[in-house]
Amino acid sequence: MRYLLRQLGLYLIAAWASLTLNFLIPRMMPGDPASAMFARFRGQLQPEAIDALRKAFGFTGEPLIQQYFTYLNHTFRGDLGLSVAHFPAKVTDVIATGLGWTILLSGTAVVISFTVGSLLGVVATWRRGGWLDSSLPPLLAFLGAFPYFWLAMVGLYIFGFVLGAFPLRHAYSDTLTPAWTAEFLGSVLMHLVLPAMAIVIATIGGWMIGMRSAMVTVLAEDYITMAQAKGLSQWRVMFSYAARNALLPNVTGFGMALGFVLGGSLLTEIVFSYPGQGYLLIQAVRNQDYPLMQGIFLTITLAVLAANFLVDVMYVFLDPRARAR
Repeated sequence: MRYLLRQLGLYLIAAWASLTLNFLIPRMMPGDPASAMFARFRGQLQPEAIDALRKAFGFTGEPLIQQYFTYLNHTFRGDLGLSVAHFPAKVTDVIATGLGWTILLSGTAVVISFTVGSLLGVVATWRRGGWLDSSLPPLLAFLGAFPYFWLAMVGLYIFGFVLGAFPLRHAYSDTLTPAWTAEFLGSVLMHLVLPAMAIVIATIGGWMIGMRSAMVTVLAEDYITMAQAKGLSQWRVMFSYAARNALLPNVTGFGMALGFVLGGSLLTEIVFSYPGQGYLLIQAVRNQDYPLMQGIFLTITLAVLAANFLVDVMYVFLDPRARAR
């Protein structure tokens, strides 16, 4: 428990630091979102409107420390300001439109890649020297050398354009209205296959090779020899003794990957015009939408911290040594 409380304290400090940097960086840059928005709509807005815009975006003439506490108050209430590109929509509302699609795409891909890759690493190492151990790691490492977006474009061209087996763009058919119907869910699934497959192919090799390396070390330990000498079944030794301990490094990587899920697979989402966080971030950069960029960066940072804390909790259950800290 002391270990978890200590880690929670460190993550709270990191969260406070990220909030503070998120506040300071835009104010250290020349100009402000209100000026950028006023310049874009020159001739359509009255000059006095710029003061109202600055107030709406939190760039007032108040002392910096007062602005900071106002910013913290608004953030804790879930108010991240107004989006420039989607004005007058709130940043939280804009982020919410892409959050679900990002969790669906990146979350599904990460879970599949981690589960299948780790399982393949366990089986391949347990049967060292077999065809699975000899051929699969180099093949997956080769595929993992290609970036997501290249695999996404190849998959899109072959399976979407040439064969016509999957849709080319978006998260669901343009002719459908979002609803909990079999037709809509089937369309979402069909649109999910290609972008998720590109992410899985690019990352599964890393999980397998990482698990294989940890398993090689674990299989040399005395307790594995003892478990086999006691006559325990091969499956029990492989999963309850070897895989459980070898899984710890991969769990750490999984926590990091799960945290970055909320950032979206930026280039993959661009290739498929998938309306996730990565797609929103590109739009925010193109439109100089600083509040939206701040909101997305803050969401990613807090998600990474939360995911790492969950990994620490998992460590306590997976590794008894962590309970004694």
